Amino acid sequence: MVNKKSVIPSDIDFIRILWCDNANIIRAKSIYKNSSKDSNYYVGISEGQQGVPAVYDAVIEESGLSPIGEVQLKADLSSFTPIPYSPGHGRFMGSMMKNGKTWDYCPRGFLKRMIDEARKMGFSVKGAFENEFYLLNKTEEGICPADNTSFASTYSMDVNREIIDEMVKALILQGMEVQQCHAESGPGQQEITVKYDEALKACDNQIVFRETVRAIAGKYGLTASFLPKIFVDKAGSGCHLHLSLWREGKNILSDSKGEYGISKIGMQFIAGILRHLPALMAITTPITNSYRRIKPHYWSGAFQCWGIGNREASIRVIPEFDGKIKNFELKTVDASSNPYLVFGAVIAAGIHGIKQEMELEEPVQEDPGNILQGEDYKIKRLPSKLEKAIEEFEKDKIIRGAMGKNLSKAYIAVKKAELEVLKDLKLEEEVKLLLEKY
Repeated sequence: MVNKKSVIPSDIDFIRILWCDNANIIRAKSIYKNSSKDSNYYVGISEGQQGVPAVYDAVIEESGLSPIGEVQLKADLSSFTPIPYSPGHGRFMGSMMKNGKTWDYCPRGFLKRMIDEARKMGFSVKGAFENEFYLLNKTEEGICPADNTSFASTYSMDVNREIIDEMVKALILQGMEVQQCHAESGPGQQEITVKYDEALKACDNQIVFRETVRAIAGKYGLTASFLPKIFVDKAGSGCHLHLSLWREGKNILSDSKGEYGISKIGMQFIAGILRHLPALMAITTPITNSYRRIKPHYWSGAFQCWGIGNREASIRVIPEFDGKIKNFELKTVDASSNPYLVFGAVIAAGIHGIKQEMELEEPVQEDPGNILQGEDYKIKRLPSKLEKAIEEFEKDKIIRGAMGKNLSKAYIAVKKAELEVLKDLKLEEEVKLLLEKY
């Protein structure tokens, strides 16, 4: 066991213990440094927290939870990072515990179970979330982008150099390896990419990334938002998930002798994700605003297909410059999703593909939105509304079974409650309500 005294630097006064709930709201309680005499850090939180939607602060009865009862939010001592933008504060990721065991409703616990399932099958999954976000000014007329530059603009690099530099330095100080950054398609839109890691660490990194970007933007008087669609006529923000399969320290996704240069296990894993993707979207694109972004011809993964280098397919297999396949990208994801639920559900789908020896259909090597037959797409269109994704999730025994009865029930209750509030709102009303939550 890691001794907490060896983990916490002497200049840290407040220790935050974080959790990410079923609405993908990042929450925390903080402990003053001398208040805990135990060998581990923990706080109590209401059981009802896993039944609270993003749109109001009340427990959804259909979640099976209530304000009665408490669980222990226990710090993962290996996850500690000082918070560079908040001197004197440090952060742990928390796991929900009850009666000495991982609580059924814990998203981080769900991911750990799926990691163990993959390990039993002889492999592990690594990945990284690729975030796009907007930097915004709030004015009397409403919100507006911090700049009006275009994709990969060098002028944007100059205008935003100070704030992006500080974000990057803070991410590095918190243990991430930053690889690239550039202006994205929308005015004021940015992308910073970090290197892949083991599944649990990749999800912890995603929480730290969102926290860091938003906090540092605030220091400069700006609002950073990962909301999928903010402006009706501007680019949306995705959060693509890059994935690779590993065994004994080696990437096993590539196989020069395999069809398309992909190993058999890799093809089965991808086939499993594609098979379950309509249901997965209730988790990967979990709010009504998500579906304003997912449209044909918008590079957002609106079709249930895969392709080699095809940015319109929901899964893009990415050849390296030497032709080898080392990772693939699930495009139908945004940052309104809980990363632990996303990664766990994706692993569950991939494992099902391997167990059933699913065959991967031929890759689509053109824009799937152009492949039409009369009024119907030859390639299946993915759900275009949250309602449909929830229906698919409720029918999917594999994904629901992997999450467990209690977590899946609470999750869908939260999503349905949010849907009821959001379904008839105009974009401007939706953005006003959700902008600073994501």
